[in-house]
Amino acid sequence: MLKKLILFPFAGNSREALLSILAINAKKKEWDVVGFIDDDPATHRKRCLGVKVLGGRKMLKKFPKAKVLAVPGSPHNFLKRKEIIENLKVDRERFATIIDPSVALSPDAKVGCNTLLMANVVISCAVTIGNHCIILPNTVVSHDSVVGDYCCIGSNVSISGNVTIGPMSYIGSGSRIRERVSVKKRTLIGLGANVISDMEEGVVAVGNPARAIRKVER
Repeated sequence: MLKKLILFPFAGNSREALLSILAINAKKKEWDVVGFIDDDPATHRKRCLGVKVLGGRKMLKKFPKAKVLAVPGSPHNFLKRKEIIENLKVDRERFATIIDPSVALSPDAKVGCNTLLMANVVISCAVTIGNHCIILPNTVVSHDSVVGDYCCIGSNVSISGNVTIGPMSYIGSGSRIRERVSVKKRTLIGLGANVISDMEEGVVAVGNPARAIRKVER
């Protein structure tokens, strides 16, 4: 029997997650996507690839057995991801994890719940990816690295070995992180940054080499 799935919200991450779900189903039918949900009434009845927005979060009660993939997140709201997801009041076991079939996933890697790994991501030996994470296409996470809960990692990012990324951080597309570097929690790494030294908590860092330019604003 196919597993029913609800996607939240109706935004870029969840729409692109649908591409990975279609790729999974093309190999072996696994998911029945019931629809999207979104708190914005303006999105209701919109569609993506034939899948419609059912309504607001009250639809979770209409489909109590459906799994949920909740993937809000952008450079503008990444610090609120934990709050947004927790406010759905979804039990941990109800969350889905979606891994595109093109992902190279080491057998000894660990991937948390409600995590989305998009096309052509590489997760290498002994890597840990936390709960409620998003990793966009063509990103590489090298050996022994740890990505904390509620992190968003953009596309074409290169994370070297033994890197630690703290919870609720946002790593911009095209950035590079040197081996054994620690990026503390609640930090935003800008597009194309080259991170060669540790980053303190709660900063915005940009450039080559990356330097903290200000504190993040919630």
